[in-house]
Amino acid sequence: QVHVVESGGGLVQPGGSLTLSCTASGSIFSIDAMGWYRQAPGKRREFLARISRSQRRTYADSTKGRFIISRDNGKNTVDLQITSLNPEDTARYYCNAVIPSEGDREVWGQGTLVTVSS
Repeated sequence: QVHVVESGGGLVQPGGSLTLSCTASGSIFSIDAMGWYRQAPGKRREFLARISRSQRRTYADSTKGRFIISRDNGKNTVDLQITSLNPEDTARYYCNAVIPSEGDREVWGQGTLVTVSS
């Protein structure tokens, strides 16, 4: 079994920065890619970034250089650094892990809430 838990959300002022963390546990060696998504109120879940075990990164066009994903395989963590936050970034941010040996099954965390407001 694989589990992922997000942390690092909270209230941030516009223009600020935030780093979200995702920690995987369980059968971590079965995980290849890990990614970050977000879902704002009333909107669909949106892909933000993904990073493979080999450190290959993929970003959504919408991130516009404000998002940086990083991974520490030794610590089983994937971080998402977000800069120049604005109210439109308010959302619940989710981490997922992809397990190739199980047909690319995705394991999701419960999410961490980010609120951007003055």
